[in-house]
Amino acid sequence: MAQPKAACQLIIFGERTGTDLPRVLRDIAQAGYDGFEGGGPGAMSAAQMKALLGELGLQLAGVHSGYEGLQDLDATLSYMDALDCRLLMCSGVGDTKGGLAAYERAAEVFNQVGRRCQEHGIRFCYHNHSWEYQTYDGVRTLDRLYELTDPRYVYLCVDVYWVAHGGSDPAAFLQQHLDRIGTVHFKDMGEDGSFAEIGQGTLDFPAMMEVLSAKPDLDWIIVEQDRTRRTPEESIALSRQYMREELGL
Repeated sequence: MAQPKAACQLIIFGERTGTDLPRVLRDIAQAGYDGFEGGGPGAMSAAQMKALLGELGLQLAGVHSGYEGLQDLDATLSYMDALDCRLLMCSGVGDTKGGLAAYERAAEVFNQVGRRCQEHGIRFCYHNHSWEYQTYDGVRTLDRLYELTDPRYVYLCVDVYWVAHGGSDPAAFLQQHLDRIGTVHFKDMGEDGSFAEIGQGTLDFPAMMEVLSAKPDLDWIIVEQDRTRRTPEESIALSRQYMREELGL
């Protein structure tokens, strides 16, 4: 396959993404990443962001939105078009008190959003967590969501940590859903279940890469570590080093 590029999700930097985004992006570039995944339109205009990314040699790999954030889809798509960003990720389905019905309603929304994204050359991807392994009358919510979303319009952002946290083998999960994968989130799992830097935990990333090697249209692999016991700069550098030295990325 064409070599995927390496990106860093901004979540590890916490509040700094809102108070000092230019410095955060400089740290990401210094660690050797090709791009980053962040939020949509913010304090910086698309033109300002484009100038900064040109200076740093970075790309906006993807935009991450919550379910409610999809209501501002027009602004998000315009921002992404201006920055030539081709991945839109969504986490969650809104209020899940309704059980399985919440995922069924969300599937309708996701199909509509996915069609809009496709018109812009953007892949709309659903990002999994382990709580979607909950079952109602023997039906797992994640399975129902995948079943009811149209694979022509709704891709998958597979978070391998949450797959393992839910009790599945990440490499096997990637193999099962390979055709629908739009991108992947790599984060490792410590012995105690904590978030860990890539290569510092228990997950088998070489096995995952072997599966993904059959995915010629995988443009980005994105490191997403929600929290760290180190500094963010140390964590992202460790993950990038492992990806380069052990995974060839």
